Amino acid sequence: MEKFYTEVFRLLSEAIPEPETELHYNSPYELLVAVMLSAQCTDKRVNMTTPALFERFPTPEALAEATAEEIYPYIKSISYPNNKAKNLAKMAQMLAGEFGGVVPDSVEELERLPGVGHKTANVVASVIYNRLVMPVDTHVHRVSRRIGLTVRARNVRQTEEQLCKYLPAEQLPTAHHLLILHGRYTCTARNPKCEACALAEICKKAI
Repeated sequence: MEKFYTEVFRLLSEAIPEPETELHYNSPYELLVAVMLSAQCTDKRVNMTTPALFERFPTPEALAEATAEEIYPYIKSISYPNNKAKNLAKMAQMLAGEFGGVVPDSVEELERLPGVGHKTANVVASVIYNRLVMPVDTHVHRVSRRIGLTVRARNVRQTEEQLCKYLPAEQLPTAHHLLILHGRYTCTARNPKCEACALAEICKKAI
């Protein structure tokens, strides 16, 4: 299994030489907000929405002073805007009040923030603080199963456990982006582009 993992990520690294998040941000606070908004929503839509949001609420302290009703108009085109507006307001209040406006650097502390789940915490910890964690969302879960990286993984937590078992820790942050980008542009949920896939000869689905 280790050899298969090595070959998969070698090929993906050649196909995607600069894997990184496609969310636009200029600070840890902005990335945290963007990742929260990206749940069940495309990065493209989030990137269209956040400039006006960050212009109006440029800091955690500014967002903490806002009500969910004041935040809502800026994110109404995002999926589940009501719940996300409430979570953003509560998150900012805790971030400003308990953490001095500084985005915490541990997954455990990030998960304490309202609206911040395990995947979001892992993304922020990985991208901002280079923590050796493996963020797994439904897309990474889907792609990992299809390629053959995970066996009998029934949910994102089991996928995370299996990926962490076979990947060297220092590769986890990069592997996360490789799988997301591969799933977004090549190994799509519908009509995957197998003929253009760097993994065509070793992919378990192809075999």
